[in-house]
Amino acid sequence: MRLKHNIILVLLFTSVCTFSQNIPVALEYTEIYSFIEELATDGILNNVTEAVKPYTRKQVAVFLAEAASKDSLLTRRQRQDLDFYLQDYALELDTIPDYRLYGHKNVCQWTNKSTFNLSLVEPSFHYKTKNNKFKMVLKPILGMHLYASKKGMITKRWYGAELQMDIANHLSIWGSLRDNSWKGTDYLNKSYYPDTYAQIDGAKLSKGQYLNNLPGLQYKESNYGGDFSDSRGGISLYAWWGSVGVQRERVQWGDAQRSSNILSAHNPAVPQITLQLTPCSWFQFDWFHAWLVSNVIDSARYYVEVYEEGVEKRHYRPANKFMAANMFTFKPIKYVSFSFGNSIVYGEKNVQAAYFIPIAFYKSLDHLLTKGLGVENQNSQVFGSITVRPTDHLKLYTSVFLDEFKFARLKKSNPQNNPVSYIVGFNWSGWPVRGLALRGEFARSYIACYTHSISVLDYKSNSYSMGHYMGDNSQSIFVEAEYKPVRGLSLRLNYTNDTKYNVYDYVRHNIGNIISQKPFGERTWQNDQVAFRATYEIFQNCYAMFDMTWNNARSYAPVSERVEGEDRGWKADGTSLNLAGDELAAYYLNKFTPVYYQGKNLTFTVGLSFSF
Repeated sequence: MRLKHNIILVLLFTSVCTFSQNIPVALEYTEIYSFIEELATDGILNNVTEAVKPYTRKQVAVFLAEAASKDSLLTRRQRQDLDFYLQDYALELDTIPDYRLYGHKNVCQWTNKSTFNLSLVEPSFHYKTKNNKFKMVLKPILGMHLYASKKGMITKRWYGAELQMDIANHLSIWGSLRDNSWKGTDYLNKSYYPDTYAQIDGAKLSKGQYLNNLPGLQYKESNYGGDFSDSRGGISLYAWWGSVGVQRERVQWGDAQRSSNILSAHNPAVPQITLQLTPCSWFQFDWFHAWLVSNVIDSARYYVEVYEEGVEKRHYRPANKFMAANMFTFKPIKYVSFSFGNSIVYGEKNVQAAYFIPIAFYKSLDHLLTKGLGVENQNSQVFGSITVRPTDHLKLYTSVFLDEFKFARLKKSNPQNNPVSYIVGFNWSGWPVRGLALRGEFARSYIACYTHSISVLDYKSNSYSMGHYMGDNSQSIFVEAEYKPVRGLSLRLNYTNDTKYNVYDYVRHNIGNIISQKPFGERTWQNDQVAFRATYEIFQNCYAMFDMTWNNARSYAPVSERVEGEDRGWKADGTSLNLAGDELAAYYLNKFTPVYYQGKNLTFTVGLSFSF
């Protein structure tokens, strides 16, 4: 039966490569990404581009079909995982899922096995026409996580729905809505939010910038916690050579296990026009133009409201902020891929047509548009990522982000350092113990990386860094062991050491002196974390999870003489307090760590979710 099943998949492989749904697979669906990574590291998949995510459902279907054609190389558990995921991508294979297969004996479903399937236990509705010109999937979204420690309990719940459609094998339309709520009486009320400011000597201190790897969102604060809704979706025209579309989805560029330093998907998803070209197996090109959220008030733009009789109130609008970026990916030989590209963050009144040119060096265009006026340039970046698999079961990778770079700064006589960030890492998987993976990652970002003297031009959206979540002048060490003993079960044990060093703002007048300071000099904040997580995918997109995390977040006060632009406490009017000792250490702790995770904590999390 299995041989017959695989033969069918191989026959379908050609159609999958030609046309299939061009819908992004959300990065939160971690288990399918983990499975593809495992198969690539084991040498079963040869054409995976890990430097550009999310993958589309078309790409994932291709990967699964390729794995099915190499059935003899898979372990028993991998075959079961493969059969399991193929049901979720049945429409991409021009079939209807049948959840009674592969060990699902008592599933409540209604299907005619050719055009539709309505399932209640694996809640979803799949439909396609007999000629495969129209396909549709509708799924509910529901979940809850409970966080508990000696400081109390926090509840996160979310619900919504997701719709995906594919028309005539050339047009994909998708959308989802997730309504989220966090509740916790003591540690999520307004008094603990950073934008209420801490008080020292009657002065309000600057906003906090929490250093964690949680995805950023725009919360609506309240006394019981925080709410937010997350609406994503898009429309895409596609063919065998690539696609063009408009979407709002999270984007990750740069190969990484924990957090990329190029585009980390840490900031809230932003609307963007996208272009992807895949004209041959060894080349891929990606480009987007995005509308970022500056969180900076434009004092010249406002609405006037009649607030009360004879009284008008002004409602100021945020300043415009945009981004254009491209990435070229080449796979010259079987086990090597490298990507490089550049981007620009700009804040013009309207979009600039020059930055809609996909294949361009944006810094050059920026100079053309602004240099003759003697005004400040926009904020441009250059980056690259290399992945090498020298042998089966081993992957080595590195990603480099150049915020600004001058060769003169490489001389020993020059005290200045380039504001750059780099990541190096490895993944050893599947040998000598099948199902066991060992990973390690080391990240460093130098002073002034991701920052800018003009706040509307910094490398952020919604005030969240688009690069590594630790920001500049920081270091992160991550090691992990993962074991997959049976289908759908993942056991992870990892250790993270995050360190933040001297904190500087980008002060244009003194930036030469700031980047001449010793990077990774004096610690201001550190967090050690040991986590064990068990995740079981009960059925398609239904996850049960248990997490036990110990962390120790603490802060330190630098003893060196303060440099102009160094953050040692700021008043609300922008003047420095120049705190020291315990007051300064407390300032950094409140700035970078939520109260719930300050100090030593043992936190337990349990959860169940349909979709993510």
